[in-house]
Amino acid sequence: MENSSDEIIFVLSGLNDTMTNKDIFFVFTLLTYLFTLVANLTLILSILLEEVLHAPMYIFLCNLCVNGICGATGFYPKFLIDLLSDSQTVTYRACITQMFVVYIYTFLELTNLTVMAYDRYVAICRPLEYHSIMTSQKICKLLLIIWLFPFCEASIGLILTARLPLCGTSIDKLYCTNWEVVRLSCIDTTLNNLYGYIITCFHTAQTLVIVISYIYIIQTCARSLEEQSKFMETCLPHLITLINFILSVVFDVMFARYGSKSALHALRNILSVEYLIVPPLLNPLIYGLKLKQIRRSLRRICSSKSVH
Repeated sequence: MENSSDEIIFVLSGLNDTMTNKDIFFVFTLLTYLFTLVANLTLILSILLEEVLHAPMYIFLCNLCVNGICGATGFYPKFLIDLLSDSQTVTYRACITQMFVVYIYTFLELTNLTVMAYDRYVAICRPLEYHSIMTSQKICKLLLIIWLFPFCEASIGLILTARLPLCGTSIDKLYCTNWEVVRLSCIDTTLNNLYGYIITCFHTAQTLVIVISYIYIIQTCARSLEEQSKFMETCLPHLITLINFILSVVFDVMFARYGSKSALHALRNILSVEYLIVPPLLNPLIYGLKLKQIRRSLRRICSSKSVH
């Protein structure tokens, strides 16, 4: 059965028989989404309003928070609507749009974390050259790369998927993913699978760049207590964010491709959405609590508002 893309209505079966008391879960999910937005916006505004925070590290952190809002918004609104509905369906165009937003978020998160690792490497391992390397022009180019590469990656992947005729409409997840749609194809998907492996190799290389950067950083920081203190304050939050995000994505990809269909739906749901929920929620908290400059700026902004 081949369908015109304009006529396809996908059924998201991830919620089926896995969740009771949807009203309570709706309230909890809505509060989580609102808290994620408020936490990220607070950090973004703090960085924008405080001139002392207009340094490369904080600019990339601000970009990370913007991406967190995009990723959360790509998932939460549709999921909240599904929690209030008796049936969970999505049109082909809406599904493609959600996939596009989610994949840009995923690719951009890792690319941004790679650039942040490079920034910390230059700051700690080559401190005397830092300002000559991390110029305003260099920062603008890096920000352009951070957004351009994920956009191109996601666009190519969705173009390859959009050409496929589909023989099914059931997606066994809480949201649309490229892999689940490709599995519904009526024809050979070797090209899609090959592109998926290329993307995996590219982002694995990015992860290796981060690992190598941190090997040099740790070697440098081991020389003095001052450098160790700098590592704990500025690099540890980045490492926590990185490990959490990579593990979340790896679990989701491995379970989606090789996981057993007989596994508990609740477990499958948790593994599939963890990287969309936890990093955007925790990143502003981790950085906001760990970085002294941000804590001082937040206190200064709050005290000035209370005075006014």
